[in-house]
Amino acid sequence: MAAQRAYTTHPLVLRRVTVRRVHEVTPRMRRVVLGGEDLAAFTRDGIAHPAFAAPGFDDHIKLILAADGDVRAALPSQLPHGIEWTPAEHRLTRDYTPRRVDHRAGELHLDFVVHGEGPAEAWSASAREGDELWFVGPKSSLRLPERLDWILLIGDETALPAIGRFLDERPLDAPAHVLVTVSDDAARQDPALRDGDTITWVVAEPGDAAALDAAVRALPSPPGEGFAWAAAESRALLPVRRYLQRERKLPKDRVNITGYWHREEAAAPEAQGPADAVAQGTAEIPSPLPWLVARAALQLGVVDAVADTPGLSADALATRLDVSGPGIGVLLPLLGAYDVVVGGDGTGLRLGRAGEELLEDHEREEYTGHEAELLLALAHLAPALRDGTSPWRLASGATLHDTVAHDADRYGELVEECEQLVFLLAGLTADSLWEDVGTCLLTGPGSASVVAALDDAGRRPRLRIAEEATPADVLRGHVTAPDRIDWTAGPADVAVAAKALAHRTDEEGIHLLTRLAGWTGTAVLVEASRPDGLSPHAAEAALHAYTATGSPLRDSAAIAALAERSGWSVDRTIALGWGTEATVLRRA
Repeated sequence: MAAQRAYTTHPLVLRRVTVRRVHEVTPRMRRVVLGGEDLAAFTRDGIAHPAFAAPGFDDHIKLILAADGDVRAALPSQLPHGIEWTPAEHRLTRDYTPRRVDHRAGELHLDFVVHGEGPAEAWSASAREGDELWFVGPKSSLRLPERLDWILLIGDETALPAIGRFLDERPLDAPAHVLVTVSDDAARQDPALRDGDTITWVVAEPGDAAALDAAVRALPSPPGEGFAWAAAESRALLPVRRYLQRERKLPKDRVNITGYWHREEAAAPEAQGPADAVAQGTAEIPSPLPWLVARAALQLGVVDAVADTPGLSADALATRLDVSGPGIGVLLPLLGAYDVVVGGDGTGLRLGRAGEELLEDHEREEYTGHEAELLLALAHLAPALRDGTSPWRLASGATLHDTVAHDADRYGELVEECEQLVFLLAGLTADSLWEDVGTCLLTGPGSASVVAALDDAGRRPRLRIAEEATPADVLRGHVTAPDRIDWTAGPADVAVAAKALAHRTDEEGIHLLTRLAGWTGTAVLVEASRPDGLSPHAAEAALHAYTATGSPLRDSAAIAALAERSGWSVDRTIALGWGTEATVLRRA
């Protein structure tokens, strides 16, 4: 059975607050106290919104700023049940953790590191009473396990608001062991410690990975069941994650590590990928060589072997991986040049900074997962464009749907990609179409997210899932209480196809919609119909879609055309936010 989701979702609401007062917590931390009617339940443009809620100690809200000072032009569009991030050239967003939420006073406290760099810190430095600030969120709150013997809280100065809030509010009745790195002793605060708690302060430069790693390793290992939470500079956390998961053997559901900020460093042109070049607008077309070398290192197990046994010689590495010595001799110099694996000059091999990043699951997937396979299929882009087919089909000899329908790992990646849907589906679950629904038929890799969203909304229709054997087995592992679901297709009052078209060709999509028409008179298609306005890679969305299906990213008109060819008519479209829409179909 799948583990219960670790997050509680919240409605996404755009709120306006104003500065009430500002004071210095320490010489290194400034607190801005904000208030306003939007923190209570309010109505704007005819849409009623709930009161602000941020119950989690590490919840984060997204502050909205503008490089040109025109914040109103940078604001997203508010939907009845979500946010649409429309393109805005000068928009700047930064995530911040509420230090305190005082509902009685109608106040929100935000702490900003003084002497930090960035637009949010600059705003806080000039903030005066009456100044306005717009924000969105939080979209979710972390749910801690109910029974723990201890919790480990690790962070740098940017994590102090979350750590301080945890110690003030105590969402968990267990001893807290706190470790904080600060750049100056003046940054120390006086947190609300209890008997059994411990706190360690370490003076180190911001983003010093070695200092943070050494300090974490020096902490005692308490007995019993525990939970580790960490927040700091993203790269500095890489060795911490490796230590906690690989050496301390903490399960993934007992570790929550978040990069709160990123230290800006100039990347060598040859170390950039194609997506980086597009995002940064560089004129020179980068080489794919670093990407291919990193992919080979992951596939062979080089990165994991060096992570598990630092100091290996090149010969020992070749023996362990059953790779020829000359082959390793060709690969290692390139891995060294790209800072993946360094050393080997008598000191033994060790991971470089890029190698540390490749230990993270989401980074690894960019080189070896579904996204990487799509990228490799682009080698067939030119002939695919001539033939009017998908690069994937030319590369593999099968459609993407045929591939994932028989490959549990690939389908599992699609299901995990759809996990973010749960934050967007409130607009669908609140729709009036559910009033008379007794049975709902689900299909597509987003089905698990639909189940979770229906649960969150208190909707309890009888659920059926119409999927082939392999996808159905994968979905069983991603829903709570799978035994309550009928895993056979059949008649239903409504069918929801959640991201079911995204990996299907037009012909396969028509076939699916025709099948749904045999089971129900109402269907809902949940699909991304336009690029996410916050994504730095929005320009690539159409190409990714074409690579997968032979069709560009399907907008509302393209989805309507498929529906009409399948005997459906479009009843209405529900905007869900982040470029995602739910298209309600009725049988023609």
